Amino acid sequence: MKRHVVVMNGKKMNYDGALDYQLLGDHVIVYDDTDEKNFLEHASQAEIIVTKEMSVTSEMIAGLKNVKLIVEAGTGYNNIDLDAANKKHITVCNVPSYSSKRVAHTAIMGMLMLSSSMQMQLRHLERGDHSHFTNGLLMRHEELNDKTLGIVGAGHIGREVGKVAHAMGMQVIYNTRTTKDDGEEYVSLNELLKRSDYVSLHVPLNEWTYHMINKDTLSLMKNNAFLINTSRGALVDEEALISSLKAKEIGGAFLDVTEVEPPEEGSPLYELENVIITPHMGWKGLETRKRLLSIVKDDIDAFDADHPINVVNEPFSL
Repeated sequence: MKRHVVVMNGKKMNYDGALDYQLLGDHVIVYDDTDEKNFLEHASQAEIIVTKEMSVTSEMIAGLKNVKLIVEAGTGYNNIDLDAANKKHITVCNVPSYSSKRVAHTAIMGMLMLSSSMQMQLRHLERGDHSHFTNGLLMRHEELNDKTLGIVGAGHIGREVGKVAHAMGMQVIYNTRTTKDDGEEYVSLNELLKRSDYVSLHVPLNEWTYHMINKDTLSLMKNNAFLINTSRGALVDEEALISSLKAKEIGGAFLDVTEVEPPEEGSPLYELENVIITPHMGWKGLETRKRLLSIVKDDIDAFDADHPINVVNEPFSL
């Protein structure tokens, strides 16, 4: 049985028009933009909703009439009120591991750029300062091999980052809430922060991980260590990070995600020389987005066949 599918904020995934949402079936309605005000109107014909990084609150879910499935077109699903979905007997699925390699490569790119002061070098060129070509002085430029990379989170992306880091000769340690016996070294978060030359975050945003990087945990890092966040912006207390960066209490940071996206105009993150920010681009490559849409289709097809996959809630537990 094919159900009516509504894609709520299609422009978020298909910003360049390169995706074909008809892949999801013959009964697909796509809205480029959806917010809390028009959510119920857009959902009026839907039995299946596809969302991407938009807030779906308990009040919004309470007003749904025919919806049986919500597919979050991404790995993180903290934007959807799962308790409210349970009460309405709505299944919620996500799309795990579709962007593992691309996001991992983004984290590695950040490490490489920080290790060579690439952002500082480019800023010198932008303002016409060529002194670093002529004065024989070199900005910070170090090898990654033999450095310690601390990876917070040992899921698909964290493990992919670790695999590339191993290939570059780095020493890799992990912190995770689950016990693993796979030959890797697992340590407490505090020990990881103290030992690491680079710290890369790869955990979901939830009540345990919100602001896990804060004034106290930042103080544990080496004063020449770098922080990389390609996961969720609110893992990091941004005010504390900015303070630490300004005081040069850590070496620098690479942020593909921020607490507010995009950062507000005037944010120091745009100007600080020891930070690189990018516009949450890790998942946005065309190959990655095509894979994303294909797995969204798999979620919908499996639900139609009464064998749902990638379920992240318990819709019939209440």
